[in-house]
Amino acid sequence: MSTSLAVSQIQRVRPEEVGELRERVVQINRVAKVVQGGRRFHFSSVVVVGDGEGHVGVGIGKAGEVPDSIRKAVESAKKRLIRVPLEGRTIPHEVEVKFKATRVMLKPAAPGTGVIAGAGVRAVAEAAGIRDLIAKTHGSNNPVNVTQAALLALSQLEGAEDVARRRSIPVERLRVRKRAAGDER
Repeated sequence: MSTSLAVSQIQRVRPEEVGELRERVVQINRVAKVVQGGRRFHFSSVVVVGDGEGHVGVGIGKAGEVPDSIRKAVESAKKRLIRVPLEGRTIPHEVEVKFKATRVMLKPAAPGTGVIAGAGVRAVAEAAGIRDLIAKTHGSNNPVNVTQAALLALSQLEGAEDVARRRSIPVERLRVRKRAAGDER
């Protein structure tokens, strides 16, 4: 699946539908343009916003001053909020996504594990309210691409209710059945 096609299919959430959003700055980048008489500096910021209850967004802002770039990034992130299906404190299933030159793999973890991830994926996961997660990033470690890849990965998660509805079967048939004590294969 191409990244542009996958990004366009993400189900968005309006900021008014979500509670209080917390902001987290992932990266501030200073860019210099050399002109006659010296350098002109501009700043770009990557910001993650989330309510800690399954809603998260990533935004990028560029401006001549740092506070303006952060403000623009927050506005952009609020426009790109998505809903993440949670299963307790973790994600429902494993997912692997490629976004440009970055590949991100997310795996559910046992309670008490914590978030084992790099800075970009950690920021997105914690803003979404995920407390137990194992993540691995391959390829480019650019924070812009890593956070976008993490957001794309979380958008591809499906809860048990969604899968049951798509397959037109009851949710109980999806649940993992416990094996009997003597039933070994």
